[in-house]
Amino acid sequence: MKTDDATFMRRALDLAQQGTGYARPNPLVGCVVTHQGRIIGEGWHRQYGGPHAEVNALAAVADQELLKQSRVYVTLEPCAHHGKTPPCADLLIAKGVPEVVICNDDPFPLVAGRGLEKLRAAGVRVETGLLAEEGRWLNRRFFTFHEKKRPYLVLKWAETADGFLAGRYFQPVQISGPQAGLLTHRWRAEEQAILVGTRTALHDNPRLSVRDWPGQQPTRLVIDKNLSLPPTHHLLDGSQPTLIYTYRQPYHKANLDLVHLSEADDLMPQVLADLYERNIQSVLVEGGPTVLNALINAGLWDEIRVFRSPTTLGQGIAAPRIGFGGLRSQENVGPDQLFWYVNE
Repeated sequence: MKTDDATFMRRALDLAQQGTGYARPNPLVGCVVTHQGRIIGEGWHRQYGGPHAEVNALAAVADQELLKQSRVYVTLEPCAHHGKTPPCADLLIAKGVPEVVICNDDPFPLVAGRGLEKLRAAGVRVETGLLAEEGRWLNRRFFTFHEKKRPYLVLKWAETADGFLAGRYFQPVQISGPQAGLLTHRWRAEEQAILVGTRTALHDNPRLSVRDWPGQQPTRLVIDKNLSLPPTHHLLDGSQPTLIYTYRQPYHKANLDLVHLSEADDLMPQVLADLYERNIQSVLVEGGPTVLNALINAGLWDEIRVFRSPTTLGQGIAAPRIGFGGLRSQENVGPDQLFWYVNE
């Protein structure tokens, strides 16, 4: 590895981050092209279905002849198959790029080493594993989906200082401040779907939409075993794709699908298996306590983000208890504290 390799790869990782919420279900990928230690082109995968990072970065090089003496940094193994776009490995070879540095191998079965093989067979010098841990964190949703065959699960709730997340009988209570609300909308834009249980859907009547942050609308997921939601509730308004998981017979209408569950003590494996088949790679779980506790007790979570408010209720519905380590960070968000856990 050369002296500036880590610097250029971190730039590629920063570029990749800009595709958050738009590249999905594709991974986040950034690419930097250098010549004699100087960046001459860069790009990232901006949107699903659009050009990949390598295509954008190579196109940004003003003097294409310099590509024959360039060193390219890319955060994920270049693809070797025809999908919505041609293989990036073929493009690198066609442009005469002599050196490629890669952060992570691609776990997607249609790539999975084939890109590396194709580049090396064409005489390209390939180095892998640079800042691999940072790359895996960037694409944690993508890696979890392909390696564990389930969506990446982010559990989120707000609780009072005395440990409640709702009033008595699930009465909605405003717990966290406006800054936490804004951050929640950003998180919604970053994930492919949002999940709530029956009581949260019934008592809070949430929209589960992105309103205070730019981004695509997530798919709404509701566990409603006996179809108790009234038709006037926001989740049934057809404004964005919605899946209702139920014991009742399935049906479909505009932006709304009922998905049949077999009656079992543990429903979450059925839900996660269905989401995997639908290629939904990440889910923000916003409640309620039954769903949150079920996932925590089963170890089916990847991150937990908890806003703790300075306010108290004295009584109400208890928030889940976190009796484990894995605290990644703790910070102030307006009047609240944000505790961020990672399942290690």
